[in-house]
Amino acid sequence: MENILKVENLNKNYPTFSLKNVSFSVKPGQIMGFIGRNGAGKTTTLKAIMNLIHYESGYISAFDLDMTQNELENKQRIGFALSELNYYPNKTIRQLKNVTKRFYKNFDEKKFEEVCKLFNLNQDKKLEELSSGMKVKYSVAMALSHKAELLILDEPTSGLDPVSRDEILDIFREIVRSGERAILFSTHITSDLDKCATNITYIHDGEIIYTGEKKDFVNSYLFIIDKNKNHELEKEYVAYKELDDHIEGLITSDKKDFFLDKKVEIKEPDLEQIMVYLERSKNHESFAL
Repeated sequence: MENILKVENLNKNYPTFSLKNVSFSVKPGQIMGFIGRNGAGKTTTLKAIMNLIHYESGYISAFDLDMTQNELENKQRIGFALSELNYYPNKTIRQLKNVTKRFYKNFDEKKFEEVCKLFNLNQDKKLEELSSGMKVKYSVAMALSHKAELLILDEPTSGLDPVSRDEILDIFREIVRSGERAILFSTHITSDLDKCATNITYIHDGEIIYTGEKKDFVNSYLFIIDKNKNHELEKEYVAYKELDDHIEGLITSDKKDFFLDKKVEIKEPDLEQIMVYLERSKNHESFAL
């Protein structure tokens, strides 16, 4: 199986927003980070993949099977969670498990017990009593217990403290270690992707502007710090901003030689810097104070 998930030319129209020919794929062993600004189309895309919303056109397959025609079969093999677990807040984990397991023919109750113990999940706690981190762990526990081969998670680390986020990222890396499973998760916390993602898909205003290996994306750009404030260089930046004592900005890596003799500092950017300046180039905002 070459792709666990494949999305081709997905289009969805709302009155004020549209997904436009969204295409990407996720292979076994990958952790795909799905990034973009709030409102860029991440959650809409994930809902379309799970057939939770109608879309105008496009093709989605999981495990080489058409997602629409094989929805029930495919969902047996997918673990899916939106950013907030708000259903049945007064039910305990044990009660929710007893309901959920009826929908999965491969549910392994012993595995669920093992994972809950590993995650320190108290099954007698109500959902509303769980912290954000524990809710994510509960979603992962459910996915692992019905032997999900693909996890699709919407903002799983949002609102978590640094320790809890690090624990979740360790869990993600362990899940794909065998090379048989994959994870697709949306996030705006790019530092999480620096730690665990193998690939990224970047969506801007409903359109994919990059999908591929994370290292290739990062290597496409360089970060410049110009303490001499040479304004003649401004046209060479993808985007820049002027601070009190310097100009800083993003350039494409093919312009490195041009900047080498300009008495500027050249650094490798992180994902956050790339995302901030790409968004700045596409949605420049000026403020009158």
